[in-house]
Amino acid sequence: MVTSTHETSHRIFQDHPEVLAPIFEALGLPTPVKADIEAITPDTTELKPLERRVDTVLKVEPSDGESFLVAIEAQTSKTPGKGAGWAYYIAYLQAKFGMPVLLVAVCRHRSTAAWAAGPFVCGVGPWATQTTRPFVLGPDTVPEITDESAVARNPALATFSAIVHSESRGIDAILNLLARAMRSFDKATATYWSELLEVGLENTPAKETWRELEKMVVSYFPGRSTVFEEAFLEGEAKGEIKGKAEGKAEGKAESLLAVLEARGLFVSEEVRRRVLECADLGLLDEWLVRAVRVERAGDLFGDGVVG
Repeated sequence: MVTSTHETSHRIFQDHPEVLAPIFEALGLPTPVKADIEAITPDTTELKPLERRVDTVLKVEPSDGESFLVAIEAQTSKTPGKGAGWAYYIAYLQAKFGMPVLLVAVCRHRSTAAWAAGPFVCGVGPWATQTTRPFVLGPDTVPEITDESAVARNPALATFSAIVHSESRGIDAILNLLARAMRSFDKATATYWSELLEVGLENTPAKETWRELEKMVVSYFPGRSTVFEEAFLEGEAKGEIKGKAEGKAEGKAESLLAVLEARGLFVSEEVRRRVLECADLGLLDEWLVRAVRVERAGDLFGDGVVG
C-alpha cells in the first residue's frame, strides 16, 4: 500500500535532490547540483501480473566519474522478503540502464533502520551469490536540524529531517524550530513546506503537534486532510445548503472564520457578524488572503475593529 510517507519521499527526492547530501558526504562523493540529477521511470516491471516498482529512481551524472542510479525506497517497517525484492530492483536497473545502482532505504524507526541496513544475502552454504546492502537514511544518519538558519539555507533537508526524526524524543523542539524559521518564508514557500511536512508525518503523534503549529493555508495535497484544507472545506460545505449566490458568499465567509479559528485566533462577535453579513465575493476573497497572516482577527478589515 502506498502511504503518505512513500508519497512524500517520492516527491521530495524528485523535486529536491539536495536532500541526498548526507549520502554523498558519507560516501566521500562531491554533492552534485540539480542539473546533474534527473528522475527516470521507477517501473521495474517485466511481465504481468508480476509488478514491482521502486519509489524513486534518480540518475546522477557527476562532473568527475561515472554516472550511476539512486533507487530510493521508503520503509516504514520490517517486511519479510524485502531483501529479495531489493536485489531484484538493483539487478534489473543495472541490466536495463547499464549503470551501477545505489539503493537507499528511508526509515524513521531505529529498529527498522537497523534491519534495513542488511546485509541481505542470497547464497548456498558458505557461498554468497549476491549480497544487498542498502544505504539507510534514518535517525542515526540524518542530522537533526537545530539551527533556524539551517532551515532557511536548506528547507528540503530540514523538512526531510523532521520526517525521519518524527519518532525521536526531540521532535517537538525540532518542529517548533521549523515553525519559527518558516515565518521568514514567503506565503507560498511556507505553505508548501508546511503541508509537505504534515503529509510526511502521517499518523505519528508529531503530526498533531505540527497541526497546532501550522500558520498557513492553500493545500498542495488536495484530499490529504491537512488542517487548513479541513477548515476551508468545512466552511464551503456549510454554504452549499444555501442558494447559489448566497451560498457561495456564506461558504467563503465560513471558510474565512474556520481558517482564523484553525490558527487559534480569537474571533469576536463583531468580527464574526461583519464577515457573515458580507455578500461581496471579491472582498471576502481579499479577507481570506489576509486571514492566513494577520495577528488578530480584527486586522482583516484594516480599520481598527477589535477581535
